[in-house]
Amino acid sequence: MTTVAAEGLGPVEDLAFARVLLDSVKAGRRGATLRMYRPAPTLAFGARDRFLPGFATAIEAARDHGFTPALRSLGGRAAAYHPGSLVIDHIEPSDSFITNTNARFTGFGEDYVEVLRGLGIDARLGEIPGEYCPGEHSVNVAGRIKAIGTAQRVVSGAWLFSSSVVIEDPDPIRAVLTDVEAALGIEWDPSTGGSISEIHPEVTIDSVAEAFAAFYSDAHPETPQSPTAEELAEVAAHADKHRL
Repeated sequence: MTTVAAEGLGPVEDLAFARVLLDSVKAGRRGATLRMYRPAPTLAFGARDRFLPGFATAIEAARDHGFTPALRSLGGRAAAYHPGSLVIDHIEPSDSFITNTNARFTGFGEDYVEVLRGLGIDARLGEIPGEYCPGEHSVNVAGRIKAIGTAQRVVSGAWLFSSSVVIEDPDPIRAVLTDVEAALGIEWDPSTGGSISEIHPEVTIDSVAEAFAAFYSDAHPETPQSPTAEELAEVAAHADKHRL
């Protein structure tokens, strides 16, 4: 598996770059690829959010909190992440189309729980009642805080599995989600939107990033690689699909 490092991208470009990597893997220009990065403050809306009456107000609410609103091509609803978070994009080639998607959710979720438990975190797999962007394969901490949200995109020839891990600095996450969800008319429990550090203050983003890097290093040999000039040029073409 190749590890890709791309610095200096903005929130919209980060989402676009994930799609570019998926296209590269699909076309055979890359093999299995991993990218882990600390994102700028981003409010990633799901496709269904666009059709809610308060969508325009929600976009402005995100901006008011200093989060860049963006539209993701993956499933799910509005989710927030920032530099206290870690985003993991895992892309692999595949001969099958729209198969094993639930098994992938379960497998990654179980793996992520084990990675976090290795740091002494009370990680559990499953949806918390009232969580934002609800999903049965979310990873939570102590049944109280949603720690990891996962989503995937499957195309003919490849799949992308993307995860956001909220580790530090919970207040901006809870504040922006409170106003965004209110604008969208979505009921949720704000206590579920925080960070791992609220329950485990000794845990840092560096320690979590190192744990995930070690997990992927053990699971797959990695060769660090920069994005190609062609891929960076394609980011601009995809960015408009995510810009709000």
